[in-house]
Amino acid sequence: MTAGSLTLVGGGWDGGGRAFAPFLAAAAARRAVPRVAVIAVRDGDAEEHAARLVAELPGRVEPRIAVVAHGGAVPAAVLDDVDGVLVGGGLTPAHLDALLPVADRIRALVAGGVPYAGFSAGSAIAARRALLGGWRLDGTPVVDEEVGEDLDALTVRDGLGLTDLTLDVHAAQWGTLARAMAAVEAGLVPRAAAIDERTALVLDERGAHAAGDGNVWWIERAGDAVAVRRRTAR
Repeated sequence: MTAGSLTLVGGGWDGGGRAFAPFLAAAAARRAVPRVAVIAVRDGDAEEHAARLVAELPGRVEPRIAVVAHGGAVPAAVLDDVDGVLVGGGLTPAHLDALLPVADRIRALVAGGVPYAGFSAGSAIAARRALLGGWRLDGTPVVDEEVGEDLDALTVRDGLGLTDLTLDVHAAQWGTLARAMAAVEAGLVPRAAAIDERTALVLDERGAHAAGDGNVWWIERAGDAVAVRRRTAR
């Protein structure tokens, strides 16, 4: 549904910003030094996380930073007159709760051509049906409990609605490809993509492509089985 591009980074810092390059290019096409809303939802280190996100961008921006503690809501004013929206990482359910009050506003910005970037949790919540975490399906582990996002059962909720593709992150590094596969196999979501760290799934007018250093794993049903395809960033 998007007019603005989506740059969905699977987490991980690379210091060179290759995964974020498509987002910055799209924002800079709107203004030479783009104004970017940088949203960090964390307890205790939100300011540091926001600063690191800005430092990771491979070029100059004018950041409009909103730091929100767990249980808080993102202030709508941070989205005024911006050329891009960047949502950081942390606890995925907390990010969704904090962003839902401004979800309509973000959808309107993207529909009007403003690019969106997510980092880890910020990518996962971009989906229409967002896989928020969890580590067990029908009581059986499908991924390590440590990456369950403080959830037990695999949990899917309505997300920001920027793409119909459900997303998981830290795929190769945390083993979350298995969680995305389980969600598709169980019919919780129709299809998904799992994104490696230091890698972005970019959705724009050219279609879907990968940027950065790793892989994007595509998961969909194939009859009674689940098919997985790998796309390597170039």
